[in-house]
Amino acid sequence: MRIGIVCPYSFDVPGGVQNHVMDLAEALIGLGHEVSVLAPADEDSPLPPYVVPAGRAVPLPYNGSVARIAFGPVSTARVRRWITRGDFDVLHVHEPLTLSLSMLAVLSARGPVVATFHTAMTRSRVLSAAQGMLQILLERITARIAVSALARKVQVEHLDGGAVEIPNGVAVAKYAGVEPLPGWPGEVTASSGGTLGFLGRFTEPRKGFPILRDAFVELARQRPGLRLLVAGPGDPDDLFDRFPADLRDRVTFLGLVPEPEKARMLRSVHLYVAPNTGGESFGMILTEALAAGTTVVASDLDAFRRVLDGGRAGRLFPTGDAVALRRTIAELLDDPDQRAELTACGDQVVANFDWPVVARRVLEVYAAAIEATDGRVIDQEWVGPD
Repeated sequence: MRIGIVCPYSFDVPGGVQNHVMDLAEALIGLGHEVSVLAPADEDSPLPPYVVPAGRAVPLPYNGSVARIAFGPVSTARVRRWITRGDFDVLHVHEPLTLSLSMLAVLSARGPVVATFHTAMTRSRVLSAAQGMLQILLERITARIAVSALARKVQVEHLDGGAVEIPNGVAVAKYAGVEPLPGWPGEVTASSGGTLGFLGRFTEPRKGFPILRDAFVELARQRPGLRLLVAGPGDPDDLFDRFPADLRDRVTFLGLVPEPEKARMLRSVHLYVAPNTGGESFGMILTEALAAGTTVVASDLDAFRRVLDGGRAGRLFPTGDAVALRRTIAELLDDPDQRAELTACGDQVVANFDWPVVARRVLEVYAAAIEATDGRVIDQEWVGPD
């Protein structure tokens, strides 16, 4: 099968959707399919061989964060050329309701289109300026995938249709058995020691880093060996300024890490903490931590609860409650048997998210979309943005 996948967000900056697209493409290629991915990226960016760069992106506020997207007449022309040259059996776009390459691809498509919705947002502020496109977009999408129950709920309640729920995948083999970083995670002794981990934008409010910081500061004064390992974009000085001077030497900042180093980082902690406060439709980092064999502590968000099987595969704490988080961390660090039990359950749960398993479910949606269109093409031509 010839498959075209469109990523709306720039490959020059790492992110959950970008990782999803790359892992899906590689899983499909591994299953014997021909895949091309179109994404915003500079022409000279180092990219996998299956990725076609669509040019430089611009920042766009989106879902409490900043997405880097490409849109306009130049992008439209590139999308159309790519679709024509690819002669795809099916076109798979991600987040088509964002002003992006995905939206342009849907509007330019002539055959079956599968759309994956990652977020649980009903509208974006940018989309409100292009309401006329919404109905056209939805009419041109043959089949929909939602990565979570929350994202599917949006389809049912706000976008006049349903969606097949297929979760984000995780490349379990890339995480299992990797070596931790040198000197990590260290030992855990009674009432001291232990290593906590956080990966993400520590300046982004919905990631909840201040909650983890407050819990760490209180606990670190009781546990002299406690350490915190942080990875993600940001200014080191900005991070360390958030901690008391006497505890800064117990915080290590790795900065932005490539995918192989992310797996090692997750293997380098006793507890991975996800203190997010909202805006999450799935919880990709949780499945990655589970795949790495790390015990997970997470906010009791609906999306996180579903990934962790209601708390069977990781401990949940009341969202936004730093005191409850501190108690949960202390309890787990002092109870290796409970950590081992959670990790064993995590191994079972994450097997259902392994990319070869997920990719086969996506292929079933492709086949249904192709059958639904029966080889027909859309006759009407979209002229594109001015």
